[in-house]
Formats: sequence, C-alpha cells, structure tokens
Amino acid sequence: MSSARQAHDVTSDARFFCDDEHFDHLVYKELARKERNGQRRELLERLAEMERKHYEFWQSLVPSYRPRFNGLKFRAIMLIRVLLGLTFVTKLLERHESEVVRRYREVLKRVEGDVREKVEEFLRDEEEHERVLLSQIDEPFLRYIGFIALGLSDSMIEVTGVHAGFLGVTASTIIAGVAGLIVGFAASISMGVAAYLKAKSELRSKPVTSGLVTGSAYLLSTLLLALPYFMTHDMILAFSGSVILAILLASFFTYYVAVINDSSFRREAVENVALIMGTAAATFFFGEFLGSLFGIHGYFR
Repeated sequence: MSSARQAHDVTSDARFFCDDEHFDHLVYKELARKERNGQRRELLERLAEMERKHYEFWQSLVPSYRPRFNGLKFRAIMLIRVLLGLTFVTKLLERHESEVVRRYREVLKRVEGDVREKVEEFLRDEEEHERVLLSQIDEPFLRYIGFIALGLSDSMIEVTGVHAGFLGVTASTIIAGVAGLIVGFAASISMGVAAYLKAKSELRSKPVTSGLVTGSAYLLSTLLLALPYFMTHDMILAFSGSVILAILLASFFTYYVAVINDSSFRREAVENVALIMGTAAATFFFGEFLGSLFGIHGYFR
C-alpha cells in the first residue's frame, strides 16, 4: 500500500492524533515551565518533546490541518496542578491515554511500511515510555497520603457516628455540634500520636510530620462535618448536611487516591459510603436506646 493511500485512509485518525498530541505537548511544556524542581522539570520536558514528535508526524500526513486547542480544558488542567499537585494531574492525563492507545491499535490494522513502524513506535511510547517517565515524578507530599487517608477516614466515620448518636439524645444542634468537635479534637490528638508512634516504629524519616499530618486531617474533617450544626437549628437538616459533606469528602479523596494509585474508584467509593451510612445507622439506634433507657429524649435543648 502506498504512503499516499495510507495517509488518505487514516486522515480522520491523523486529525484526532494531531489534536491530542499537540494539546498534550502544550500541557507538558507549560507544566515544565512552571515546575521549580529540576528533576521533575526535566521529565516533563522529555514528555513534551515526545508528544511534539508524535504531533509533527501526524501533522505531516494532513499538512493543511491546524489542530484545535481547548483553552478551557488547558486552564482547568493548570488549576488542578496548583490545587492537587503534579502527580495527580499527570496521572489524570495518563488515564485519557487509554482512548489514544485504542485508536493506535485500530490504525495498526490499516497501515504498512514506514507509517506502521511509526505507529508501533508511538504505541510503545504511550504504553511503556510515558508510564516509566511519569512513575519517576516524586512529590514529597505523596509520602504522607496514607496518613491523610487514615485521619480522614477515621474522622468521617467516628464524628458522623457521634452526630447520629446525639439524634436520640438532644434536639439541640449546638450541643450535638459541640459534642462532635470535642470528640473530634480529642480523637485528632490520639490519632496524631498513634501515627507518630507507627511511623517511628517503621523507622520513617519524619515521624513528627506523619503525626501532624494525620491529626490535622482528622481535625479539619471534624470541623467540616460539624459546620451544618452551627448553621441551622433543625437536627435532621444538620445531620443530613453533615452526612452529605462526609460522603462528598470521602468520594473526593477516594477519587484522588484512585487516580494516584491507578486503582478502582467505584469499589472504594461504595465501600466508604457504606461504612459511613452503616456507622450512622448503628449509632443512631444506640443513641435512641440510651435515650429511652435513661429517659433523656430531647432533654438537652
């Protein structure tokens, strides 16, 4: 099959790859420009160069085509970089590559000769070389991701349980909110100490940082979940708002970790929601039982 004939057969694919590879080239180039760490900047520059070579090849097959540029998406990616870190944004971009790999495999079935060799080379880049380069991006913050997860998960389950239990004891949102803050504050100290001892026993380099990260994550989650109780006097409304915040926080963090670790988001999210709701139901009925047992239903107002 002649090169001209092959170029005609893959015109739509070439345009797709032009858009995609050109966009990725600009993203990695901008990420590299803003990166202060020399090693990470070099990795990003290598990725940008790889995407540029891909783009220029596909552009040569459709020389009159000018790639489309999604400025809104580009700015969103840069914002995510600032808010959630370089590793997250590069992993997020990598997830999109599954569609690119699928298109490359389809093109392989229709091309021969030099074009086929180039497509095979690009496929190796997408499946192997880019993944290797991305795996070398190391952000110190991610070393503490497990401690953050520990603090957040314990806080969401424990504080939601406290709030649910108080539904059967008091009609005062202020009392329920304060109770959640007191329990959460004490538990954040306990969790911080436990994380410090755990990190120290595992000979980690910064056990104090590990403890502070765990305790801070716990305390911030506690404050967030208590917020609805100081914004309304309706216990059911406050509890519902707190549970919704817990589910949103759990879902967000689960998605973040799933992207970072290349794991399944859906299964982990369902498990976290089930734990939160199960704890809330159990402590609600226990609070109802204690309220009936001691005759204090709605006593504290």
